[in-house]
Amino acid sequence: MKRPAFFLLLLTAASLAAAQTFDFTGSKKAAEGVIHVTSDMRYSAETGYGYDFTTEGTSYYFSVAVPDGNYKVTLTLGSKRRAGVTTVRAESRRLLLESVPTKKGEQKTFTFTVNKRTPFISGNDYVRIKPREKNKLNWDERLTIEVNGANPQLAMLKIEPADETVTTLYLCGNSTVVDQDYEPWASWGQMIPRWFDETVSVANYAESGESASSFLAAGRLKKILAHLRAGDYVFVEFGHNDQKQRGPGKGAYYNFATELKTFVDEVRARNAHIVFVTPTQRRSFDAAGKIQETHADYPDAMRWVAGREEVPLIELHDMTRTFFETLGVEGSKKALVHYPANSYPNQPQALADNTHFNPYGAYEVAKMVVEGMKQLHLPLADHLRPDYTDYDPAHPDDPTTFHWNESTFFEVVKPDGN
Repeated sequence: MKRPAFFLLLLTAASLAAAQTFDFTGSKKAAEGVIHVTSDMRYSAETGYGYDFTTEGTSYYFSVAVPDGNYKVTLTLGSKRRAGVTTVRAESRRLLLESVPTKKGEQKTFTFTVNKRTPFISGNDYVRIKPREKNKLNWDERLTIEVNGANPQLAMLKIEPADETVTTLYLCGNSTVVDQDYEPWASWGQMIPRWFDETVSVANYAESGESASSFLAAGRLKKILAHLRAGDYVFVEFGHNDQKQRGPGKGAYYNFATELKTFVDEVRARNAHIVFVTPTQRRSFDAAGKIQETHADYPDAMRWVAGREEVPLIELHDMTRTFFETLGVEGSKKALVHYPANSYPNQPQALADNTHFNPYGAYEVAKMVVEGMKQLHLPLADHLRPDYTDYDPAHPDDPTTFHWNESTFFEVVKPDGN
């Protein structure tokens, strides 16, 4: 990813043994232990923090160099001079706060937990990330906060290592789950942090184009296992790319089922919880306006392994079918990357993707996953934010009223695995 002209602050990892607090208000009053962020600051290796780029537009990014792990982030929003509306995302566009209004002189404080990682596992062992991942914000040495919106107002920021009471929710999957870096692509894994309080941290290890076998071969599960603690959760959604594999020993009830069993055994060996999520549907309608099955035996194979191994299972396959059919043949395009030519920079041709979600679609699917947690009575559902309301895919949110503050990054190339 080419970094745009934005506002970036780096802090040495060694100094994050305790909380660090940053003041963006421009106040000249010195407070012990608080770093006052001013416009003339520039990053240097000596100081360990400073602006790397100038601020342009209404969004900016703030990064802190930290070791791998979970971090408690406390934000104070608001300004004495003007009103504003602020959206906050972390790392590769993980949604944390959406369209928070503040009146002139009003301040609001929020706390959430963000997971940060690098490809390093141990010794000389690293996750074998793809070339296109090397510039992803999820894999660098920094914890990045994106501040966006109409007159976005970040007043104070406090970052500190999270304590061991935080439960980590690890996500394994493909392009329908991954944290998509670029507009207008999005996936449910980057939307679901929005609904959890600070006692849950979402660590999304999914990547575009991955099957269960390639996920394992790249060392992604190995990286998860290096940090997995008893009581954590691992959600597994595959099936899209697995069905494309051909050759001896391949198939839903052969290598795919065996690989799913590997996830089960490895996670349970660490006294953590595993949950299967059946794959999202593709937008493929028949003449009667019903979704056609395009995943062969793979959803059934996942159900079979789940039943045999007593793994809780979220039926995202069925919920997304209901969702698409409710929106209809044309209306369902509003949940996917379907945009006329020139909707985005350097996009001379129309985008028409029937697999990958846009922010609205990803937001809705994230709610379906939350509903699946509630239906299974998972303890994770006890840590939802108070503003979460019950969701029914047969009665989705109106796509015409959905609001999303777009990030600076755009990409017209489809994710791997389309």
